[in-house]
Amino acid sequence: MTEYIAFLRGINVGGHGAVTMTDLKKAFESCGFKNVKTIATSGNVAFSTTMTEAAVVKKAEAALKKSFGSDTPVHVRSREELREMVQADPYKGFAIPTDAKRVITFLEPSAKTALKLPHHQDGTSILTIKDGVAYSAYAQNPKGAVFMKVLEQAFGKRITTRTWDMINRLVK
Repeated sequence: MTEYIAFLRGINVGGHGAVTMTDLKKAFESCGFKNVKTIATSGNVAFSTTMTEAAVVKKAEAALKKSFGSDTPVHVRSREELREMVQADPYKGFAIPTDAKRVITFLEPSAKTALKLPHHQDGTSILTIKDGVAYSAYAQNPKGAVFMKVLEQAFGKRITTRTWDMINRLVK
């Protein structure tokens, strides 16, 4: 069995009119996944299965559609892949301001970009892409979360982004 983490895009967990953590857990259990645990109210779900990542994505997206009625992009990585990602430290070698927030963006397998990397725009730096993940950093901006607009312009809307701190917590 492989231990996976699913990263969900655009699912309202825990807020007003939101999907409850219990309902989210039930949706993943309905796929036959084992040891299902929701993580905080982050739209992340840990579980175990013998399925491949591609099969997990297909099954989880169908279960979420059936349970909640909306298309929810699901990005999946094994806990071991995340551990290797953290150990490789894809940010080393880049000059990142100390006040910048590091984020990773899970991309669709077919995602392509014409951007020359590193790409700097509106306080956001898309630094590198490796194995379907874009590594970025952004500075606080008085206009709000413009970094998401930069990422969506580059990669489309079927992405999901997490902080580097969250990825580090998930592997511990």
